[in-house]
Amino acid sequence: MSGRWDWLSLLGRAARTRRGAIGLTIAGAVVLLAIVGPFVAPHSPTLSVTETFAPPSSAYPLGADTLGRDVLSRVLAGGWLLLAMAAGATAIGVGAGVTVGIAAAYFGRFSDGLLMRIVDVLLAFPQLVFALLLVSVLGPHVWLILIAVGISHGPQVARVVRATALDVCERDFVRAVELLGTPARRVMAGEILPNVLSVVMVEVGLRFTYSILIIASLSFLGFGIQPPAANWGLMINENRIGLVANPWGVVAPLILIAILTIGVNTFTDAIARTSLGVERPAEELEMVTAGIAPGLSA
Repeated sequence: MSGRWDWLSLLGRAARTRRGAIGLTIAGAVVLLAIVGPFVAPHSPTLSVTETFAPPSSAYPLGADTLGRDVLSRVLAGGWLLLAMAAGATAIGVGAGVTVGIAAAYFGRFSDGLLMRIVDVLLAFPQLVFALLLVSVLGPHVWLILIAVGISHGPQVARVVRATALDVCERDFVRAVELLGTPARRVMAGEILPNVLSVVMVEVGLRFTYSILIIASLSFLGFGIQPPAANWGLMINENRIGLVANPWGVVAPLILIAILTIGVNTFTDAIARTSLGVERPAEELEMVTAGIAPGLSA
């Protein structure tokens, strides 16, 4: 991709496509539920209010969980921390990966070889296994989960960004800025980074969904957010023994995680298609149909 991409413009164009609008609506609905949920929960998510695995009723629309707590209240209160942790882990992983990827592509030779060999070593560990290793040794602390999941994302992001930045580093405008004596950090931040932003935004979407799944998996395995906190991953683990008596303790958080993942991935796909020119916003398609070719900035 040549030229500079305005990331806000790209997001706006992607959101105006049919695929992007659907994905953004689906993901936004779940995010809104997670944010507003704790304030509208009808009961305390940590207090027992009825019988264990009580079936759905007018007082408890989704029934009760393994300790007699209201499932609906725990579902409403159990998403915001998961999403906040996923966002934090994504920021750490993408930030580290972009920095390493651009630095490896720009400096080349020894630096490139050294950084990529470190990346290869980290890639040898599956993401969930790597996070489990750190958390099991040092304990299930929130800050450690963020770092563990974030570091597990870094190598994949670094590989993708490096591959894109290698071409950008050879462009004439980068060489021209270097001839002016511009420091390397300013060249990387001001000239190279803007030209790989579309790739970075796609990676942000993918890594965010992976963060949600990994953090939820850690909670399911007992290494994530600890009881009695309400958490979608933890709810699946706690209530699986009562799946027959009241499946909503497992099904409700599972559906929300699945819907959020589908929505984010759909919007991410729209960003990728828009950046490549495969998919255009509705108004541009109307202009093309009418015989007016809109100017697309490089």
